[in-house]
Amino acid sequence: MAFRRLEQLDVRGKRVLVREDLNVPMVDGAIADTARIDAALPTLRWLRERDARTIVLSHLGRPEGRINWALSLRPVAQALADRLDVRVSFAEDCIGEPAGDAVAAMADGDILLLENVRFHPEEERNDSSFARRLAELGDLYVNDAFATAHRAHASTEGVAHLLPSAAGFLMEAELNALSAIMIDPARPFVCAIGGAKIKDKIGLLQRLSELVNAFCVGGGMANTLLAAQGVNVGHSLRDDDLGPAAQILDVCAQRNVALGLPTDAVVAASLDDGAAARVVPISDVGADVIADIGPATARSYARTIKNAKTIVFNGPMGVYERSAFRAGTQVVGDAIAAATAGGATSVIGGGDAAAAAHMLGFASKATHVSTGGGATLEFLEGMTLPGVAALER
Repeated sequence: MAFRRLEQLDVRGKRVLVREDLNVPMVDGAIADTARIDAALPTLRWLRERDARTIVLSHLGRPEGRINWALSLRPVAQALADRLDVRVSFAEDCIGEPAGDAVAAMADGDILLLENVRFHPEEERNDSSFARRLAELGDLYVNDAFATAHRAHASTEGVAHLLPSAAGFLMEAELNALSAIMIDPARPFVCAIGGAKIKDKIGLLQRLSELVNAFCVGGGMANTLLAAQGVNVGHSLRDDDLGPAAQILDVCAQRNVALGLPTDAVVAASLDDGAAARVVPISDVGADVIADIGPATARSYARTIKNAKTIVFNGPMGVYERSAFRAGTQVVGDAIAAATAGGATSVIGGGDAAAAAHMLGFASKATHVSTGGGATLEFLEGMTLPGVAALER
């Protein structure tokens, strides 16, 4: 991909607009998880060390184009200041007089965070006038927000057409890691994939079926595939429409891709933490709910993963949030960690996959953990991400 890198910009004394994804979870006005803030730090530190005047753009939540002070980025400014150990100024708006005055007061090396860009409905409409008002604040533009790159918004796509632009360090790392496994992956290439529904990931499954040697499937996706084969999955989560699952079964058979499905399962009458869990062969689910892959399936998947040279983990094997139903995801995660330690390249998709990997302790042992959810899925599907395409001009 022919995007300009951050290190190719002359930033000294320049006003640099940086789009970051600082959409952190908030609980009672406090930041509950700083992972997205931490991911932004390398780019912001690099700019500050080179005396750029760094102006940070981001969104928080879904204010739907209206001011919602519960979704103000002000607490994020303090969190950035604490981690960077410098003062981070804050402007009460991302355009107009508040933003203009705050930018005018900046000195070389200063960092300024602007208020939530989604307080303006023009942001999500990618309004050209709004994009110009943002661009007027800067001399250069850096997009470091891979997780929003699948959105053609003013701050992610529009501004890139108006200023000399480059990818930040996080954006570059995401694109390099994801491109490597899609273009020339070392083999065997295995995808461990879970999640609720086939229909949400059918494009990804079809695309990956062109690349991988084997799938290890868990979660509701496995239930749907099993149901498409005539297996009774009881009251388990699955798609009502089995057509897409039948299509995936046919595609994998035609392409000689090994499609690993559970041979046993952890089942319970409900998904409550206190529900009695038991292991049964997949043919004996009865009226129960499948909550995790069974131990025999987990061991089989682990053997497949440990022999792989390239691994994508894109969804948990079960209801990992509950202690009784996380063993399958843990075994798969440990196998990913072991394979990576042995020289394999492993990429953990964003969203639930990343959340599970962090909770169960194998995120730090993977080659790359994506910060994207929808952006990661769309990239792996081969779709064009507007925020990336704008950098490739």
